[in-house]
Amino acid sequence: MIVLGIILLIIGFVAKIAILWTIGIILILVGAVLFLLGAAGREVGGRRHWY
Repeated sequence: MIVLGIILLIIGFVAKIAILWTIGIILILVGAVLFLLGAAGREVGGRRHWY
């Protein structure tokens, strides 16, 4: 999810498409939160690991 967010940020920046930029930021933030919760050992959505 973080990688997809970074890709969308790059595409949005190069193509100057604001919606891709916004979606990229949101995906990076959500991915970071899920990563931190998973790294802390908490189950997220009933799963111990997110792949």
